Amino acid sequence: MRDPRHAKLADVLVRHSVHIKKGDVVAITGDPIAFPLIRAAYERVLEAGGHPYWAVMSNDLVDSFYAHATEEQLRFEPPMRAHEVETVDAYIRFISDTNTRALSNVDPGKQAIVSAARQPFFKRFLERANADELQWVLTQAPTEAAAQDAEMSLEEYEDFVFRACLLDLDDPVGAWQEIRARQQRLVDWLNERKEVRFRCPAQDGSTEVSSGATDLTVNVDGATWINCFGDNNFPDGEVFAGPQGVDGVVHYNLPAVYNGREVDGIRLEFRDGKVVDASAIKNENFLLSMLELDAGARVLGEIAIGTNYAIQKFTRNTLFDEKIGGTFHAAVGAGYPDSGSTNESGLHWDMVNDMRPHARVSGAEISADGEIIHRDGVFTRDEWPRPVA
Repeated sequence: MRDPRHAKLADVLVRHSVHIKKGDVVAITGDPIAFPLIRAAYERVLEAGGHPYWAVMSNDLVDSFYAHATEEQLRFEPPMRAHEVETVDAYIRFISDTNTRALSNVDPGKQAIVSAARQPFFKRFLERANADELQWVLTQAPTEAAAQDAEMSLEEYEDFVFRACLLDLDDPVGAWQEIRARQQRLVDWLNERKEVRFRCPAQDGSTEVSSGATDLTVNVDGATWINCFGDNNFPDGEVFAGPQGVDGVVHYNLPAVYNGREVDGIRLEFRDGKVVDASAIKNENFLLSMLELDAGARVLGEIAIGTNYAIQKFTRNTLFDEKIGGTFHAAVGAGYPDSGSTNESGLHWDMVNDMRPHARVSGAEISADGEIIHRDGVFTRDEWPRPVA
């Protein structure tokens, strides 16, 4: 028996996120474990008049690739990927890991080589997306592996995912349109500001960066704040910009996961827009190796504020964690051209900091041009995104 939420999700993706129209060529990607959702999306694209195809991904083959590929093979990017990114009109991708830690013991050097090889694809992808030639959306297929990371049963995790997508509501598309309107008011206001400052006390209440506090000042003069309301990530709920410069120190109080590696206790110091010092309590060597990936890896490519108050639990899944209402996140590496970032890199690593009082003592603040706009995880104006009643 089909889960009716699958059809509901497919409808939102096709109608709200990527706006499929007659004649669109649509690549639907995901591991076979996500087939029920892939099928639902495939059928909905057909109903919309598009031309769907399943671009099969395999977690098992990724494992085999890293186990057996030579350096030459690691550097090889199949030419059909270049053809695909030039010819498809939309991507619908289902994250569908069967083992989220499968790459944990892979040599970081190998992962860096593969990331560098894929940079031309990623660059062209962003160029076409920025020119509105390519639509894309990324969403989560509930799997046992993801549920385990979130410390939930599969049934609990399915409920978590679909609630975060607002699929429990009668009209999820309408709900996302309301979120879009609230975030647009915030974005319009931020786009007139030049500087945003993030301050979070340490766990012991200290405001000194030497004791674990965060004090990060981001230059957004000339940047463009982007309203994320389910058009690319789903679920969504964030506003972000391309930093024009950054100075200060951030101590991340949530683990950061990248390529199956969990790095905890991250401290980054920025000067003139770049990471000049980095450390971590867990998996520090991996962090440092990723920051050495290429010339752009140490540059801050994105600064963002999470606005989805339907997501309250950290699940070790960036798609959800970076959207948690009451958090901010920043990504080292590649930025998005439409946000004003010109940084290019094979890396884009989002790291999340929780500003809610239960994560630390109170006193976390975001200010813009000196005005406090966000205190202890909540915006200061009622017309901006608000916690779920």
